[in-house]
Amino acid sequence: MVDDPYEYGQIAAANSLSDIFAMGAMPKTALNILMWDKEHVSASEASEILRGGLDKIIESKAVLLGGHTTIDMEQKYGLSATGVVKNNMFWQNSSAKIGDALVLSKPIGSGIITTAMKNEVISFMQAKECIESMKMLNLIAMETALNFQINACTDITGFGLIGHSLEMRGIQANGILEKSIMIYAAEVPFFDGLQDLAAQGLIPSGSRANKECLSTKVRVACDLKEDIYYYDAQTSGGLLFALPKNISEKFVTKLKLAGCYAACVVGEVIPKEDCDIVLG
Repeated sequence: MVDDPYEYGQIAAANSLSDIFAMGAMPKTALNILMWDKEHVSASEASEILRGGLDKIIESKAVLLGGHTTIDMEQKYGLSATGVVKNNMFWQNSSAKIGDALVLSKPIGSGIITTAMKNEVISFMQAKECIESMKMLNLIAMETALNFQINACTDITGFGLIGHSLEMRGIQANGILEKSIMIYAAEVPFFDGLQDLAAQGLIPSGSRANKECLSTKVRVACDLKEDIYYYDAQTSGGLLFALPKNISEKFVTKLKLAGCYAACVVGEVIPKEDCDIVLG
């Protein structure tokens, strides 16, 4: 995602820990998983990757137990993490209720922004907002949400906003889906410059694959020139919360005060329509 090994380690660790935060849990332990491309990545750079990961593990209040390193043709790094919930307050990703508001804690568009960086269309400094967001732990959003009635939560990563929103609907006991998701297209926060970069065709293959796979489940009910942003594959994206609408604005205010500057209501859960997702 980035050239700097220390920041790469931070982003990879934040992305790995996000699954724990999305369940309303606190990380307790982590194991490093490092696939080292030693032909192109030096030992000092590999050390910096691990240092970046360790700093995020410490920030998350977890403990690094060790890990595994293997030689690989392509550089990879991540964590195997465990966490604990208190008082059985476990957030599922599939238990949103009709009438719930959907609140997103970070902007979207990291897939397109980092693709532009890789193609040297934008500089590191131009992508700084996106990089800082990817490095930011979802710990802040999770801890803020513990003071609210959260009916469902998921993190926005590889399947994009639309793909992960689909999880929210859940499956009824009879196997019939009785909910749809309305996404307020104009309210979804984007990283600066996202639309111009998408117009230049700087769209990662994962985002195109998301759209190809999921677009049949989506109905566009508003005036949109482009909808790829909502399918964009994210790395270390924000948390998407489903909670009662009457407390959603207070929740957004608390998230912003805690440092989630882009937090906002981006949709709602509605009775089943003729599609699973409505972009309205």
